[in-house]
Amino acid sequence: MLNNYFFPDTAYQLIGFYEQADILFAVVEQKFVESDCDTELENVKHFLTSNGFTNTRNNDYFNPELGIILEDLHDENVLTFRRGLFFIDTVFYITEQFYT
Repeated sequence: MLNNYFFPDTAYQLIGFYEQADILFAVVEQKFVESDCDTELENVKHFLTSNGFTNTRNNDYFNPELGIILEDLHDENVLTFRRGLFFIDTVFYITEQFYT
C-alpha cells in the first residue's frame, strides 16, 4: 500500500493468495515499465531528499517525519523513462514514529 501511495505510476495490484508449506503468500503484479536510459542514482537521491527522505546508506532512505524507511533503490529498481523515475520492487518499513 505504501508503494501505491508514493508511486502510483507503478502501483501493485493484488491478484490473490497462494499457500505453500503452511505459508501464505500474496500474489501481486506491477505494470511493465520501459526504460530508455540508465538511471542516475544521484537523480533518485535528489528526488527523495526533496520529498523529505534522508539517504542513510547506499540506496536506502528514511523519512523521519513519516517514520518510513525505503530501501533497495538501486539502478535496477528505479527505472528512467522520458526523464521520469519509476520505482519498482520497492522495500518499505514502518517505524514506531509512523504510528505517532
